[in-house]
Amino acid sequence: MPQIFKALASILVWILWISGLVMGFSTLIVGIMAGDLFNAAEPVPMAYPAMFAVALAFGIGAVVGMKIRQTLE
Repeated sequence: MPQIFKALASILVWILWISGLVMGFSTLIVGIMAGDLFNAAEPVPMAYPAMFAVALAFGIGAVVGMKIRQTLE
């Protein structure tokens, strides 16, 4: 595989990984600060699990992308 594609794949994987971490932690922080995650009186709004799922998908996509990049060498 040419070097430019390796570099682009690495950049894409890092972008996915960092954005997944930022999205996961920011959702956690916003949920705690708003009092929605640890409030037992009301159910958790569906926005928080959805954002955690997107963050998890970004993380899994980063891992899969790096494994595919390693197999193409």
